[in-house]
Amino acid sequence: MKKILSIIVLALGFTTFAQGDVEFKAANFKDDKDGFKAAKTAFEEGSELWELGNLEVFAVRDPELHYWKALEKFEKAYKFNPKSAELNFKMGVCYAHSSYKEKSVKYITDAHKLNPEVHPFINYYMGTAKQLTFEFDAARKFYEKFEAEYKKADRFGKFVKQRKTECIAGKKLHASPIRAWVDHVPELSSEYNDYAPTVTMDGEELIMTSDRPNSHTPDEVGHYDDDIYTSTLANGKWSKPKPIKGKVNTEKDDISNNYSYNGTKMLMNKINSAGNFDIYETFLKGDTWSDPISFSRNINLKSNDKYASYNFNDKLIYYSKDKKDGNNGFEIMVSGVMNRKNREYGLPNREMAVSSNFNDGPVYLHPDGKTMYFASEGFNSMGGYDIFMSKKLKTGYWDKPVNMGYPINTPYDDFFFAATANGKYAYIASNREGGKGGFDIYKATFWGPEKDPALATQDYLLASIAKPIQDPELAGEVKVTTSANLTVFKGKTIDALTKKAVEAVIEITDNKTGKISQKFTTNSATGKFLISLPSGGNYGIAVKADGYLFHSENFDIPAGSAYNLVNKTIELKNIKIGSKIALRNVFFDTGKSSLRSESDAELERLVKLMKDVPGLKIELSGHTDNTGSAQGNIKLSQARAEAVVTFLAGKGIAKNRMTAKGYGSSKPVDTNNTADGRQNNRRTEFEITGN
Repeated sequence: MKKILSIIVLALGFTTFAQGDVEFKAANFKDDKDGFKAAKTAFEEGSELWELGNLEVFAVRDPELHYWKALEKFEKAYKFNPKSAELNFKMGVCYAHSSYKEKSVKYITDAHKLNPEVHPFINYYMGTAKQLTFEFDAARKFYEKFEAEYKKADRFGKFVKQRKTECIAGKKLHASPIRAWVDHVPELSSEYNDYAPTVTMDGEELIMTSDRPNSHTPDEVGHYDDDIYTSTLANGKWSKPKPIKGKVNTEKDDISNNYSYNGTKMLMNKINSAGNFDIYETFLKGDTWSDPISFSRNINLKSNDKYASYNFNDKLIYYSKDKKDGNNGFEIMVSGVMNRKNREYGLPNREMAVSSNFNDGPVYLHPDGKTMYFASEGFNSMGGYDIFMSKKLKTGYWDKPVNMGYPINTPYDDFFFAATANGKYAYIASNREGGKGGFDIYKATFWGPEKDPALATQDYLLASIAKPIQDPELAGEVKVTTSANLTVFKGKTIDALTKKAVEAVIEITDNKTGKISQKFTTNSATGKFLISLPSGGNYGIAVKADGYLFHSENFDIPAGSAYNLVNKTIELKNIKIGSKIALRNVFFDTGKSSLRSESDAELERLVKLMKDVPGLKIELSGHTDNTGSAQGNIKLSQARAEAVVTFLAGKGIAKNRMTAKGYGSSKPVDTNNTADGRQNNRRTEFEITGN
């Protein structure tokens, strides 16, 4: 009896499946033959397109176009018959391989309920569906069942093994969220794909990519090409994204990669005449971007090359490139500049530590020069793309990548990472559940390391709202810091009299070597500039514009210094009698008048000015703070002014064009009650006395 009962139950089970799964057969739709005929035709046409998409999935090509075409057909069939297990399964697969992954969960789950044997890959995709809903244990069981039951599963062993690894990692990472908030940015997001954010170091200007409707013609499934947009932060809110000005956006895909650290140029990728992605560079002139220029053939080879990032000193470029065998996606490469003027770069090398057996990139190099953020489908991802961090070792190689953790990462695709210089905020793209649709822009806010509540202030207030769960297994997995070892110097160059923007050249000199490390031009329309200065250097900043006296600043940043932001408006003065300028990079030892070698670069600029304007006559003046005796200060300042005159005379400047005057502490420009004020008062100046 027990045996017979078991057979009956089993039969009833199959009967239930048969009753639940309504196949596209004429016998199931006797009352609507015309409707059935149209729906079946749509289903069969969609299935043909679906098969074409399947051929590309595990070859790491782009199956989306075929899947979207298939979905157009499937939607018509679904309206007629939503109870087909096969139809639900195929629609779920289409969405699973799109940027709208969350839509796949319903269709795949429904297909499994209607018929758990609907397709040999149903268990694989049920694993995917469970993974997307953070049910990692259930997902792993479905992957294991797929391995056990599907005869050809070994052909996909690489993928199944990675999925199971993701479930293990995902469970741990989800249980121990890092100290960060991730917030949807509705102003930057739409129901379309919005991704590839890149932000200026001060976090006030953002560029992104979107396939929202534009002025171009949509493709055969109604999708628009990718264009590049810009937005500005004001009063804590981003402006509505607008297409960037210039001839950057075309009728093909144009994708933003990364700003330069000074915000004057940008890396991007676009499709070349052969149909592959190449890396291009565009330059900002006023509010308009120049026509994109392709990189050298050492970088843009006969392959797909994209998602590039500058490094902190502009001497290297990191990017993603097709792997050699063509079947393992993208890997991260690095190429060094050989001749910047001719845009020549050396042959690329693979960055072994940050390249996996799956797709790697996009990549972003933090301006601290020591930190890389990159996306990858490999390593210990939670699923899809995750964002990883790697630190540069003293050997010059990159350390083992660390998963940034949840909620930065999810089982969905989380990629691109654009950080502000202080490291407290970052913008990412994600197609996680809860957005407007497709990829959306999200803002990550890092709380910093946990502190004792008795000592904490802002961090304590944040942590008291939602204290993260601690997991000893993941302690130290990722250390998120809210500061960086660099100084950001931002501002604008304007005419001292009219207050209008002045386009100026800024040179950054390493005062220890006397060599220029960076050189760029401020924005012609706004005069704005943005400079990053890593700790451990003494920097001379020279600002020059035709018809104006040059301006100088000095930043001595000890190694290990915390993040600092300096915002300054530089008023450039016309070359006319009475104009004064402080020489901030002229150095003397304490209490002495001997020029230090770090002063050479600054004084050479003054030599050039004197030679460029042969009629120029100047007074070199020395100034001190009020420390010490007044008579001693006058004597010291006079000796220092004379030392500068002697230097200039030694470079060929006639002595009758120069006078030296020591004023001691009689002409302060700041208070003498603070260390910074006294530092500003200790200066060497020159004043134009004739031209």
